[in-house]
Amino acid sequence: MSEEVRLRDVETADLEVFLAHEHDPEAARRSRFRPREREAFMRHWTTRILGDPSVFVQAVTVDGDLAGNLVAWWEDERRFIGYWFGREFWGRGIGSRAMELFLRQERIRPLHADPFHANIGSVRLLEKHGFEREGTVRHGDDEHVLLVLHTPPAPL
Repeated sequence: MSEEVRLRDVETADLEVFLAHEHDPEAARRSRFRPREREAFMRHWTTRILGDPSVFVQAVTVDGDLAGNLVAWWEDERRFIGYWFGREFWGRGIGSRAMELFLRQERIRPLHADPFHANIGSVRLLEKHGFEREGTVRHGDDEHVLLVLHTPPAPL
């Protein structure tokens, strides 16, 4: 049975689900990202993501259920991509299908990503979609893989 993966604009009500995803202990461990308190999380999302017109963000749904999000933003002169999915959606190919849809819409290249080096699933997902390793970066004490997508986006 094939699951229907779609992208849509983020709605305010989605933020509660995204907050719960960020607070999943296994997701936090794999990403090496410290979950934010609710107020800080909501402020970040409403001002730095939804409130910034240079940020492109999409909610991911699977058969109509909210599964996660993908986001592209500027960090200095580099465009980055990030994503977060609820654990119940891991290991089903949903991230790969969502990434394919997102990369059709996010047209800026090069596009960077820097997952935690031990998050093998995340690194594989990015490499599957054409991201290439260009080194490592440190975030605090943690080493992250720097991946870059140079391939032009597919024609619309």
